[in-house]
This record gives sequence, structure tokens and C-alpha cells, in this order.
Amino acid sequence: MLRREGCLVNHKRVSRIYREEHLQVRKKRRKKMTSGVRVPLSAPTTADERWSMDFVMDATSHGRRVRILAIVDDYTRECLAVEVDTSISGLRVARVLDRLLMLRGKPKGITVDNGPEFAGRALDTWAYNNKVRLDFIRPGKPVENAYIESFNGRLRDECLNSHEFCSLQEARNTIEGWRQDYNEKRPHGSLNDMTPMEFAWKEMEKVKRDVTAGANLQVLQ
Repeated sequence: MLRREGCLVNHKRVSRIYREEHLQVRKKRRKKMTSGVRVPLSAPTTADERWSMDFVMDATSHGRRVRILAIVDDYTRECLAVEVDTSISGLRVARVLDRLLMLRGKPKGITVDNGPEFAGRALDTWAYNNKVRLDFIRPGKPVENAYIESFNGRLRDECLNSHEFCSLQEARNTIEGWRQDYNEKRPHGSLNDMTPMEFAWKEMEKVKRDVTAGANLQVLQ
């Protein structure tokens, strides 16, 4: 990130300072489990081919519950929205998706777990009316929704575990600020060290060039 900002840095010196200042993000060690058969998650090939969404739980310093709905584009890795409240119903999820459809367009499918907000009538009706496929993972198989699980891990490690929220509004502001930083400033290893926004922009330009090339070929023919 320092190099992206134009700073000339020695990686050994940065690593030493990083360790001395205890800047490492501590991650919970998972209990080792016996290996089993896993169903591979097919990789999307274009933006808006597949989104995924899930909930993350937290609380304010006064013990008030905070629920966070996160929605991610599995191809560009963009976090499209984070909705923060004390409770979020299936109808609320549908309203958030309606807002995204106006800003971005609709995906072909959305991967979700079997929670009541996703499996209820409100979201089922929304998906039917908008012709969007809902892909439900098998119960107890979060690996089948690996993209959102990975994002939620980063959200918790880098934001929720690093802040203590005094109010719901503070939680909303802080989490939204982190979302924008994640999309616009954080290079992603799986995106050739581009940020999700840079990668999405590059893919959009590529699509435009392909469309233009196809139109020119039709004219020549």
C-alpha cells in the first residue's frame, strides 16, 4: 500500500516496524477438523454474474445488538453494500437489493445461506419478480459461500474487532467508511494487487472494447 502511494520503502524495514508496533491483525485460530469432501465453488467470469450476501453480528459498548448485512460481487470482490441496524428483516433485505438494482443493475444469481431472512417469502417474491436466481448453500456448509465468508472475516478482523461503537449511528458511519476504504484503497491479491474498484473499472473498459470491436466487425462484414 505504501508503494501504491508513491513511497520508496525498504520492505525489511517496514516489516520490522510493523512487528515492533504490534500492527498485525490477530486472527482466531480455527480448530483443526478432519478433512472431508468439499463441493468446489465455481468461479464467476464476469461482474454481476453472481453476488453473495450474509449477516455479521456485533454489539455496541452498551450491549445493544448490531446486525450487518454485507453484499459482495464475487467476481470483482467489491462490497456493494453494508446495511447496519439492530434487526434486518427479509423485506429490508429486498429493499437494499432494490437500491442496488437502481445503482448497478441486477445479478444473474445471489448465493445465500438458509437463514429466515433469505429463505422467507419476501426475498422469494423479490427474486421471482426480478428474475434473479437464489442459490442456497447446504445447511452447515459455509464453504459453499466462500466469497462472502472471506469478506466477513476481513470485516470482523479489520473493522469490528478494532472499534468499539458507542451508538448504532457510529457503527453505521465506521463500517461504511471501512467499506469505501476496502473498495477504493485496498489491493487484493486475487485481483493482481488491484483494488476491487480498479479491477471493476478495468473489466468495464474491457467489455466496452469488446462491444466496439464486435460492432466494427459487423460493419465490415
